[in-house]
Amino acid sequence: MAKHIYLSPPHLDGNEKKLLVEAIDSNWITTLGPEVDAFEREMCEKVKSGHAVALVSGTAALHLALVVHGVKPGDDVICSSFTFAASANAIVYCGGKPVFIDSDRATWNMDPDLLEEELQVCKRRGRIPKAVIVVDLYGQCADYDRILKICVQHEVPVIEDAAEALGSKHRGKMAGTLGKLGIFSFNGNKIITTSGGGMLISNSKAYIDLARLLSTQAREPVPYYHHTRIGYNYRMSNLLAAVGRGQLKSLDRKVARKREINQLYRSALSDLPGVKFMPEAPYGRSNIWLTCVTVNVEEFGASKEDIRIHLDSLDIEARHTWKPMHMQPVFKECIVAGGAVSKDLFEHGLALPSGTGMTTSDLERVVDGFRSTPKRKRKSLPGVDIEIDTPIAMMVRPLRS
Repeated sequence: MAKHIYLSPPHLDGNEKKLLVEAIDSNWITTLGPEVDAFEREMCEKVKSGHAVALVSGTAALHLALVVHGVKPGDDVICSSFTFAASANAIVYCGGKPVFIDSDRATWNMDPDLLEEELQVCKRRGRIPKAVIVVDLYGQCADYDRILKICVQHEVPVIEDAAEALGSKHRGKMAGTLGKLGIFSFNGNKIITTSGGGMLISNSKAYIDLARLLSTQAREPVPYYHHTRIGYNYRMSNLLAAVGRGQLKSLDRKVARKREINQLYRSALSDLPGVKFMPEAPYGRSNIWLTCVTVNVEEFGASKEDIRIHLDSLDIEARHTWKPMHMQPVFKECIVAGGAVSKDLFEHGLALPSGTGMTTSDLERVVDGFRSTPKRKRKSLPGVDIEIDTPIAMMVRPLRS
C-alpha cells in the first residue's frame, strides 16, 4: 500500500534525539532549564531579535503579547480576518473585541487600505484600538511598509503573528521582528516543531521581562510564593526546548525545501485552466509554509472540494484554506472591514501537501492525483440544469432565469 501523504507533518533530522537525550540525562525535565535558555538565545541570534521567551504555544505568545500591551475587557483590537482562529481567540481571552480586516488579492494578507480606513473610522468614534494583530499568512509577510506607517500615524502598536512564517523575510528583515512584538508557533505542522510550543520575541527587554514573569504564574522574585498580579502557566519545558534547538539547526534547509516544493507544483500544475497559485509579494521571501492554490470550478471543471475528496481517496491530505474569522459563527457580531476577498479565497482555496520530508515520488503522486480529478459533466433538460459529477453523484437545481 502507498503511504499516506500528510499536509505538513513533522520532519526530524536526527539532531533532536541527541539533544533530547542529553536533556533527559541532565534530569532537567520540567519547565525552564538550560535548553530553554539556549533555545531562546539561539532564536534571537537566528532572527536578529533582542529578547525572547519560550512558551507552550503560539496562542500563549499572542495572549501574552496582548496582556503586556495592556489590552483589557472592552478594548478593540484589530486583526486579520483570513487566519487561524488563535489570532482572534487571544483577543477574547483578554476580554477584548476583535475588529476584522479583509485581505488584499496581491498578498492574501491584511489590506492596508482597509486598515487605514478602519483606523480613521475608529478615530472618529473615539475608540482607537489597543493593538493591531497582523498575520503573515502561509509564511508570507504582510505589507509592513504601509501597515507600520499607518499604525505609527494612529499610534497603534503592531503585533506580528508570524506563527506560520519563521524563516521568511520582509526586505531583508526576518519575520517576527517587524512589530513591537512577534510570535512564532512550533506546533507539529509548522516549519520547525517542538511538538507543541511557541515563542514571543521583541527588541524591548521590558516587554519580554514582563511576559516571562506572567508566563510563570507571575511569581515575584522573592524566596517564597508571592503574587501581585494574575499569571499563567505558559513556560516551555526543557525537553521540548531541546527538540526545538535541534530543529532550528535545519531551518534554512527546510525553507529552501518548502520553496523548492512550491516551484515543483507550479511547474507541474500551472498549465491547468482555472488553477492559480498564491502570489509571492515582491518585497519579501516567503518560507511558503504551505503551497496554496485557488480553483475556478467553471474553468477547471471540478471544485477545490472535488480535488480534496479525490486526493483523500488516494491517501493524500489536502486542506481548505482558512475560513475567515468574520464568517465564523463565534465572531458573527464583530465588526469587519471588507470581507469579500478572504471569503472568495476560502471558497476557492486549497492547501497542498508541503512537508519538507516529501520525496519526488510523493510529489508526483500529488500532482497525478490533482490532474486526474474527475471533471463534472453538464447535461441540459427542459426546466432544470443537471450537474453530474463523475462517476455517479448528481445534483438537480432550477435553471437560472
